[in-house]
Amino acid sequence: MNKLNISIIGVPMDHGQNRRGVDMGPSAIRYAGVVDRIESLGHTVTDEGDILIGPADGTVEAATNLRNLKAITDASTALGDKVFEVSEAGNFPLVLGGDHSIAIGTLSGISERYENLGVIWYDAHADMNTSDTSPSGNIHGMPLAASFGLGHEQLTHIRGYSPKVKPENIVIIGARSVDPGERQLIKELGIRVYSMHEIDKMGMSAVIEDTLRYLKEERKTDGVHLSLDLDGIDPLYTPGVGTPVPGGISYRESHLAMEMLHDAGIITSAEFVEVNPILDEKNRTADVAVALIGSMFGEKLL
Repeated sequence: MNKLNISIIGVPMDHGQNRRGVDMGPSAIRYAGVVDRIESLGHTVTDEGDILIGPADGTVEAATNLRNLKAITDASTALGDKVFEVSEAGNFPLVLGGDHSIAIGTLSGISERYENLGVIWYDAHADMNTSDTSPSGNIHGMPLAASFGLGHEQLTHIRGYSPKVKPENIVIIGARSVDPGERQLIKELGIRVYSMHEIDKMGMSAVIEDTLRYLKEERKTDGVHLSLDLDGIDPLYTPGVGTPVPGGISYRESHLAMEMLHDAGIITSAEFVEVNPILDEKNRTADVAVALIGSMFGEKLL
């Protein structure tokens, strides 16, 4: 197994939605032993600390239908700069959230490093709303759309360029709560989605094999970013998330997915988001995050 230099970047931000607590996610994941878990596999870990997050008033601007636009723009820019910096140094960026709006910043930093970046979006939600389609104005439901160039210019042009990823280079795994506007966009753009229907029907092994074949052979990506929202997993295993959706991916299926992604050597950066300790039970959700991070970096039973 290749030994990696891994840079952990915390993003203690909950401005992308209106339920408090997810800003403590990076601390919860660290407390659950993420550094020790990765180092036990022989990798080198540098904890880069947390991105400084500015205050926000929580209001939705009438003109934009976006909550906390400036604060999220500032945080995304700082995160993008940091991700680019550690990636340029040859390190694997591992970003800990924070709500899923942080993916806007992560992708703005990582996509500059690749000609044809792929994205695996492991999530119960498509996160492809814009200000025109969002029922809430919550930006944590918009990062994927912003990353392929749809939405407010402040979100789409973080670090001065857009798009960050091509829609045809995205694979969504675990979807089971998709808004009408997102559903239409998925069909129009031909985005590859494995909903819970496909996972139940095909099995997780076949879903990951299909994903690998699609991204490596059909799309010919030269790097793949994994964006894993803990609400992609069934809330039986991850109670500490802000938008739980029943009927999700199982704990064991998620381990299998991470193990297969590791064995394929396809993942070049990753983020784990939406751990909310206030809603959790004895840090169970952070423990799951750390266990899945371990599998992604090569942890095996034998």
